[in-house]
Amino acid sequence: MMRYFIDATVQIIEEEGFDNVTIRKVSDLAGYNSATIYNYFSELSHLIFYASLQFLKKYTSALPAYMSKGNNPLERFLLMWECFCKYSFAEPHIYHAIFSSNVGGGSKELMDEYYDQFPDDLDDLPTELKPMFMEFDMANRERIAIGECVEAGYIKKENAEHLQEMIKLTWQGMLTLVLNRRYDYSAEKATEITMTYIKEIVENANSFSFEFTLDSQDR
Repeated sequence: MMRYFIDATVQIIEEEGFDNVTIRKVSDLAGYNSATIYNYFSELSHLIFYASLQFLKKYTSALPAYMSKGNNPLERFLLMWECFCKYSFAEPHIYHAIFSSNVGGGSKELMDEYYDQFPDDLDDLPTELKPMFMEFDMANRERIAIGECVEAGYIKKENAEHLQEMIKLTWQGMLTLVLNRRYDYSAEKATEITMTYIKEIVENANSFSFEFTLDSQDR
């Protein structure tokens, strides 16, 4: 039943855009009354969040082959980000809905429930990458992703959290510009620019000296 409503929402997003998703349209397309939706989704934003995760499968399916081109943890880390930029800048509304928009409380619980209901969406991912994709919070995702680089000595442990925050903010800034059409960048151009900054950050990873500590309130 959840899949009926999610698939209907995906169809509306593809044909009419995010702004035109309504409970009535979803219920009509799925063939059920509006009240039935609330048996499975607390609010419209949750349904849109789940539908957006359907689009994320393009990225998760492409990522293993992308990362396989890397010869060491640092190269794989950069390739992971390049793949993420490519797909997120191509569909900025989707990635904003998943990683930036307000979906109310329990965002992690929403993602956990989705992948519990639809585990096949992660079938293309190697086992070692699945823990990262089960994390809703980008800081936690990046902590997992950068871990190999720290263990291999490419990045100082004390700088890892700050670096992932710098990279996240760089990506977030470009996503916002692309989403709001402040710059007329193609997904390829936005990826090229963002990866130039990310590579510069990583290459200078051990030169930075941070004098403050990040905690949950800083975010």
